[in-house]
Amino acid sequence: MTPRCINPGSTIGVLGGGQLGRMFAMAARRLGYRVHTLAPEHDTPTGHIADVEVVASYDDLDQVRRFARGVNVVTFEFENVPAAAAAAAAECAPVRPSGAALEVAQHRTREKRFLTSHGLPVAPYAEVHDEAGLLAAVARVGRPSVLKTAALGYDGKGQVAIGPDTDVAAAWAQLGHRECVLESFIDLEREISVIGARGVDGSTAFFDPFDNTHRHHILDLTLSPADIPASLARDGVEITRAVLDGLDYVGILCIEFFVARDGRLLVNELAPRPHNSGHLTFDACRTSQFEQQVRAICGFPLGATDLLQPAAMVNLLGDLWADGEPDWTSALAMPDVKLHLYGKASARPGRKMGHLTVLAPTRELARERALAARGLLVSGQAARTGW
Repeated sequence: MTPRCINPGSTIGVLGGGQLGRMFAMAARRLGYRVHTLAPEHDTPTGHIADVEVVASYDDLDQVRRFARGVNVVTFEFENVPAAAAAAAAECAPVRPSGAALEVAQHRTREKRFLTSHGLPVAPYAEVHDEAGLLAAVARVGRPSVLKTAALGYDGKGQVAIGPDTDVAAAWAQLGHRECVLESFIDLEREISVIGARGVDGSTAFFDPFDNTHRHHILDLTLSPADIPASLARDGVEITRAVLDGLDYVGILCIEFFVARDGRLLVNELAPRPHNSGHLTFDACRTSQFEQQVRAICGFPLGATDLLQPAAMVNLLGDLWADGEPDWTSALAMPDVKLHLYGKASARPGRKMGHLTVLAPTRELARERALAARGLLVSGQAARTGW
């Protein structure tokens, strides 16, 4: 039996209020949906676009249930929503992806167990629950390695490198003596990501892999197409398909991969939502990751994911505001630059405030123009203020 679609004119509920929800809401509104958002903060990026903004803690389960009763389907833009909140929402409306899938993807220990149980490649690792377990993990995994909190880690937060001389007890104390995973250090050739979608009917669609460069553990630059062999790209897509099917997933999922210098492709982590590396799909692909999320959770056929032209995306962090407002005029004087700002009230170092996308005949030219445009935000600012 074909699943019944949630038609335009219906209301989609989003748990989370950040920029991913903002861009999702833009896509949903364009398709004729209403959008409600629930987050602990007021005046959020998602709230600016949504029809209704509910300010409530994810732990306030009565408020979550009330929110879910007012929508036709619930989705996430933030993976650290408690499992209890997802379960409470599911009492009142379909939750896509499911709370069970979210519970796996938001916790490194459960994530590693799921991946290894399905025969999918990960870096050598060991679970850490106490100090004795940490010492045993270091003996097993070796040094160098990386100690990561099992929950609530992102953009390099919640992790400590374990080198030859690192005091491992002090490293664990630095992470608050919380449950962790110790991963072997990988000699990286590059990092890529694959974003896939799975519909209510089990159909799947995938964007070509993205080439990612990080700075201080935060995504800095994404290029598409990725500069990898076709066989590696196929492997990344097939691993993503296996995860989607294994979780009986409905919605958008991103997998971040390590490409080791010895050619191995290893799953780094799962993101059960749209992903920063997929922002360029808004401008560069026939269907954006955000429209694809709407299509998937509402039961419609998935859209074509082909890349219209090579593209580059650069993040704009709060550091660019250190000496005043960036010089938007200089950057936008480049006619192929697309500016996306997230409407955040205040800038601070490391905070994602927006991004620039450039399409060009080649990925190298797209990269060059995107970096040049970002440079103009500061150099033009300096010229304007007379430095």
